[in-house]
Amino acid sequence: MVYVFRLILLLVAIIFFSEESFAQIKIEAGDPPNNSDIPAFFKSKVSEIQNEIGNIRSGEVETTAVSPGGLPVYAVYYGEKEDLKSHANYNSAVAARNPAFYAQKDSISKPVVFFVGPVHGHEVEGMAGLINLIHIAETGKDYRGKDWSALKKKIEQCRTIIIPCGNPDGRKRCPYDSFIGLPTKIMTKYGQGTHKDGTSWGWPHAKSLHPMKGDVGILGAYFNDNGINIMQDEYFNPMAKETKAILEIARKEAPDLTVSLHSHENRPVVLQPAYLPLFMKERVYDLALRVNNRYKKNNLAHWPDNWFWSPEPDDKKFPPSKTFNLISALHHISGTMAFTFECSHGSVSENSPEPVVTYDNILDIQLLLYDEMFNYILEKRLLWQKSAPD
Repeated sequence: MVYVFRLILLLVAIIFFSEESFAQIKIEAGDPPNNSDIPAFFKSKVSEIQNEIGNIRSGEVETTAVSPGGLPVYAVYYGEKEDLKSHANYNSAVAARNPAFYAQKDSISKPVVFFVGPVHGHEVEGMAGLINLIHIAETGKDYRGKDWSALKKKIEQCRTIIIPCGNPDGRKRCPYDSFIGLPTKIMTKYGQGTHKDGTSWGWPHAKSLHPMKGDVGILGAYFNDNGINIMQDEYFNPMAKETKAILEIARKEAPDLTVSLHSHENRPVVLQPAYLPLFMKERVYDLALRVNNRYKKNNLAHWPDNWFWSPEPDDKKFPPSKTFNLISALHHISGTMAFTFECSHGSVSENSPEPVVTYDNILDIQLLLYDEMFNYILEKRLLWQKSAPD
C-alpha cells in the first residue's frame, strides 16, 4: 500500500514536472544543436531523475526541498541512520575538545557518505553518474549492464546519501544534455549566462552579481530560478532552500565523506578545499592522488603525478582567490571531509581541439570516483569517541 501511494505521488509529480511544464532556454540561432548521439545510459534530464526515483525499492526517498521553479530536490538514503548520541552542535563539540559530543563514531557504526549532485545545472556529468549509482545500489549494475556488485556491497557497508541534482531549476533551463565536442564558449554561454547585450558573463565574473538579476540576457544554469548560485550562497543565512536542505542533511547525518560534483573543460580532478583544517586537507590530498592513480590505471584522462599540490595552512596570508563556499560550509557544520570534484565536460577549444572524454569515459570517471571514496572511508575512517572502548 505504501509503494502504491508513493507511485501515485511520483506519477503526479512526473506529469506536473514534465519537460514542457517550465521554460527551457532555447538554443540561439547560430549555436550548435544539442548532441544527438547521447547514449541511453547517460541520463541527466529532470524527467530521467524522476523516473529513477520512481524505480527505487531498496532506498528511501525524501523531497528535501522544492526549488523556486517548483521542482523537487530529492535525497535518496541507503542504510539505517546511526544514533549519533549527539549532545552538541559540531562547533561546540570541537570547542569542548571532542567532536564525539556532536556525533559518536565507533568501529561498530557505519560510515556515512554524502553525494551532493551538481548545484550547477549544466554540469550534467555528475547527474548521469549518480543516476547510475542509484541503479547500482538497486541492481548491482550500471545502465550499460556493467557489473558493479563490489561497489554495491560497499554502498551497503555505509549509510549512503545521494542528492541526484542539487539545482533542478538550472538543469531544466539548460538546453544541452551534453557538451562533448561542443565549443567551451557554448558551455560558458548557457552555463554562466549572458549580459543583456549578449556577451558572456563567464568565469569568474558570473559570481560578481549575486543574486544574478538585472543585467541578464540568458540566466545561466549556474543559478536557480531566483538567480542564486548555491555554491556561493550566504551560508550563515542561506538564500536558497536547496542550500538549506543540503546543509541540514549534513548537520543531521554527520557524514564522514562528502563530495560536491562539478564539471569543467579540463581533465577530471579532486580539488583542494579552502578553509578546512590542515589535517583534513591532507586527507583530501591523499584521496586526490588515489583517484588520479585509479584513472591512470584505467587509461582514463588524468593528471601527471607531479601536478598535485601539497596542502598548506591558509593563515600564511589572506588568499583572495579562495572562498568560503559550500565545501567549507559543509565541513564547518558537520566535520565532514568535504571536497569538490571536477569532471570533464568534453567540450573543445582552440587549446584543446579534441574532447578528452567519451560518454563511456565520463561514466567510468564518475563511478571510479565513487568506488574510491568508499574504499577510502572504509579503510581510513576517523573515529570520534567520548571515551576509549572497554
